[in-house]
Amino acid sequence: MKIDKRDWFFVGLIVVVVGIFVGISGKEKTTTVPKNEMHAIVYEAAYKNAPGPDAPLFKRTFFKPDKKAAEVYCEPCHKEKGVPFPPNHPPKNRCLFCHKLQQ
Repeated sequence: MKIDKRDWFFVGLIVVVVGIFVGISGKEKTTTVPKNEMHAIVYEAAYKNAPGPDAPLFKRTFFKPDKKAAEVYCEPCHKEKGVPFPPNHPPKNRCLFCHKLQQ
């Protein structure tokens, strides 16, 4: 089988696309929610229905924390404690859309 110019063009195009993808992907820049006693209520709400260690692998693998139940605690506490949000911060009612919970 002979490889002609069209085949090399396709291989080069794939390399460029993969290179661009690797170039624009980088380290996640948003901060995670700290796992401390101040944020314990958020973790309790998010993982309230989490499967136990004896649950089937399928259930443990595809479990998603209940982010909406946990987000109700974010804004009132941040307002009460006076924790400022950075400039150009998106709406405060979807905190866990960007900020990730630690496993």
